[in-house]
Amino acid sequence: MRAQHPRRRATGMALAASALLAVTVTVTGCDAAKETAGDIVSSATAAVASAAEEKMNEVKDGVNATGDVKAGATSIDGDRTVAEITATNPQDKNADYTVMVNFRDGEGNLLDAVVLSIDGVEPGGSKSGTARSNRTLSGDTTAEIAQALRH
Repeated sequence: MRAQHPRRRATGMALAASALLAVTVTVTGCDAAKETAGDIVSSATAAVASAAEEKMNEVKDGVNATGDVKAGATSIDGDRTVAEITATNPQDKNADYTVMVNFRDGEGNLLDAVVLSIDGVEPGGSKSGTARSNRTLSGDTTAEIAQALRH
């Protein structure tokens, strides 16, 4: 076996170290990009949830009616996630419902929030509406009633 010249060995080691550094920077860059993208999505989701809460706050003389409203299973309609929301009016006069629906992933993370109106629910009757996500949601999602007001 022939011994390598010291300069060639140093050059080879420098090239190997450069390649390792490039891979590390690339991986770190991807992780940072993923983290930044996650932060942007989280900020956007928080803004949507805040806007939905503001919409709920606009309802005057609303009574908490979360128990009157149920969310069905989610499905995909085009590029949006949808869920059927049903309000059942236990009162003795017609009622309108304003409902905030949260879409969550399998781990319980908030993905989106929407506000839905279901108007003219007759006494003792039920009426449904469709909650539709603001954007495309991926993975398994569920819809939950975050808040419901009867007015």
